[in-house]
Formats: sequence, C-alpha cells, structure tokens
Amino acid sequence: MKNSPKKVTLFVQCLVDGLYPEVGEAMLKIFRKLNLAVDCPANQTCCGQPAFNAGYRREARVAAERFIRIFEKAAVIVCPSGSCVHMVRRHYPDLFRNSPAWRKRAEAVGDKTFELTQFLLDVMGVEDHGARFDGRITLHDSCQALRALGISAQPRRLISKIAGAEFVDMKDSDRCCGFGGSFAVKYPDISTAMVDDKVHNIIATGADAVTGVDISCLMNIQGRLSRIKSPVRVLHIAQLLAG
Repeated sequence: MKNSPKKVTLFVQCLVDGLYPEVGEAMLKIFRKLNLAVDCPANQTCCGQPAFNAGYRREARVAAERFIRIFEKAAVIVCPSGSCVHMVRRHYPDLFRNSPAWRKRAEAVGDKTFELTQFLLDVMGVEDHGARFDGRITLHDSCQALRALGISAQPRRLISKIAGAEFVDMKDSDRCCGFGGSFAVKYPDISTAMVDDKVHNIIATGADAVTGVDISCLMNIQGRLSRIKSPVRVLHIAQLLAG
C-alpha cells in the first residue's frame, strides 16, 4: 500500500499488559512478519478510559495529557483494543473542548491511532498473514469497536485467510457480552444474563474457538465458558493471526 509506515508504536491496553501479555507478543510477531520496526514506550500507562467511564473527567484528562505527551511523536499507533482506540479518538478531543491547544494535540494523536485489524487491513492492506488454525472459529463483535469505529468486516476478512479455519457467524454477534467495564460490577445479575446469552450463541455454532478485537470482552466470555467447563477456546484475533 502507498505510504505504508515502516515503524509502529504499540499502545498496550492495561488488561493485555497485566493479564494477557501473550496478546502483545502476538502483535510483535505479526509486525515482524510485515518487516515493521516496533516501538513500545515503557512509560505508557492507562489511557484513562476507566476513570472517564466512571465519571471522573478531571482524572481522565490527567491520563489523557500523559498519553498525548508520550505518543504524539509516533508515526502510527496501534492498539489491540477497540474500546481504548475509541477513547483516544472520540473522547480525548471532548475532554479538551475548552482547551484549543490540547484539543488540537488530542485530535492529531487520535488521527493516527488504530485498532489492530483496522491497521492491518485498512492501513497496510494485508489480508493473509500466513496463519493457520485447524478448526471452526466464531467472532464476537465488541460494542465500541463495531458501533464507534465501524470494525466488522476487517476481522472477518482476516479470519477468512487463515489456513485450515472455517469461519461461522454466531447469532447476535453484535450484542454486548455484558462486561461493559464497571457495568459488570454495578449490575452483576444483568451482566451474567447477558454473557450467558452470548455463551449459548457461541456454543450453538459448534466453534472450536471464539475470537474478537477486545480482550475485555473475551475475558468476560472466557470466564463464563470456564465456569460451565466448555472446551471452546478464547483467543484474541492477534493470537490467531500470529499462529
């Protein structure tokens, strides 16, 4: 693709950093296949989404300012989380609506921040990453990635190029899994009912694995699948593409 970047800066979601480092490692493997140099700022912290969603806008601005300072010199920023990318693209400018200088800096950072499948398909224009998975795969569409970023076709096209894989859409793939950050804590009964519906639809596909672009959703789904002792594997799409 014309003007494709030669270097990417990795924005590591908190859950990936703390609980699922294998997702970050899978991203590195993908980028190396594409002969991309990778920078991963060691001083990066949370983008501020949990504080923002809980209503703590002042604290979220502190996190946003730090993020902008760390990442604004990057050529392109890639993150394995649609919800975090949405935070940077959509909510950062809003946080600085009364500060024109900071708003401009926020918009500039947001314009070059991409979710992984967006970057691979829409920026790099690469569909086949030489991956292999022998079995049936289904996909959960996470709410913010789908509705806020328009990510739907990208993961499906990438999965279709995985050797040995059969893709099957689940019923209501675009319905929330019930996680929703603090929603799962505030409304546990509703959250459990929602993830039960999601797990039922996953199992009904006969899939060997379920994937998605947000590890937060997948963590919630994985928790419920493990409780009912389901053999369905839960894999972030980076792990599938790196295979």
